[in-house]
Amino acid sequence: MRAEYDFTDAKKNPYAKQKKQITINIDLSTIEYFKALAVKKGIPYQVLINLYLTDCAEKRKDLELLWH
Repeated sequence: MRAEYDFTDAKKNPYAKQKKQITINIDLSTIEYFKALAVKKGIPYQVLINLYLTDCAEKRKDLELLWH
């Protein structure tokens, strides 16, 4: 292995999904739900939430809101 590598001419992987870090307010009960589910699935809860939201976006799921 080299001591240093030159990435001057490096290009981003066009096949890698781009992600953006955000701040979002989520109810504590929702976080606990995803944390418990993540333990069962063996993955970090943030990854699980991202997978769920990605699935919703890809399937163009619509949310029906009922205000009481």
